[in-house]
Amino acid sequence: MRITKILTAVLAAALCLGLTLPAAAAKKKVRIAYVEWDCAATSTAMVKAVLQEKMGYEVETLPVSAAAMWQAVASGDVDGMVTAWLPVTHADYYAKVKDKVEDIGVVSTGAKLGWAVPDYVTIDSMDQVNANADKFDGKVIGIDPGSGLMRLSEKALKDYDMNKMELMEGSGATMTAALGDAIKNHKWVVVTAWSPHWMFGRWHLKYLKDPKGSLGKEEHIDTIVRKGLSKDMPEVYAFLKRFHWKSPEQFQMVMAWNQQPGADRYENAKKFMAENPDMVKEWLGQK
Repeated sequence: MRITKILTAVLAAALCLGLTLPAAAAKKKVRIAYVEWDCAATSTAMVKAVLQEKMGYEVETLPVSAAAMWQAVASGDVDGMVTAWLPVTHADYYAKVKDKVEDIGVVSTGAKLGWAVPDYVTIDSMDQVNANADKFDGKVIGIDPGSGLMRLSEKALKDYDMNKMELMEGSGATMTAALGDAIKNHKWVVVTAWSPHWMFGRWHLKYLKDPKGSLGKEEHIDTIVRKGLSKDMPEVYAFLKRFHWKSPEQFQMVMAWNQQPGADRYENAKKFMAENPDMVKEWLGQK
């Protein structure tokens, strides 16, 4: 009888330990903010896939405006983001919160902002746009208001005295839709553009020269995390510090996958991981 009671107690203790140990060892949820740009969404989906599929974390991704993204990292409401365009595009945002965040690495080099036109458009410079305003219907097709590219494009209108042109607000999706429609009908169109972006793989485009430098020079896309992440989640911090694309072309390839009909960013991230195991190992610090 006494032996039975002892065995029951031992089993109960074992069951208790078996039920509570996993809960105690549960990993914290990781929260990543991003802007609904193709480059940002692609990198964010890749980070989410690696953290969940390879590292066992639950990841929440939050699409917000650029200003809200920076503020969320600075306040600690999210753990980080992988789409900081520096040193120009997001310079104002970074200056306001630089003491509250940490820049831990370059996600992609070769980043560029500009105005792009189809290659059949016969002008080559931004200082020729205003003289051809009628051909462009007096419009520069833009993206979401408040973005760094739109702020710099407003500056460009003034720098080049484009009094016949208007910058149209929209989104990345509406911009590429307008571009695609114009190309289909062989019409002149000028859009606010950036690289890396899948549209340069789909259509024959060219950047207009920017002799006044209104839209800045070549940039890089960085990973920004909240203060304290290295102590709270050292494994996540180390991964985000190592995460990068091998080249802008590789980055644009995955973005192009995400533009296919019925594409799923997360599934495409898993596809990339399966096809590039050595790169994933490098991100995880396993080689």
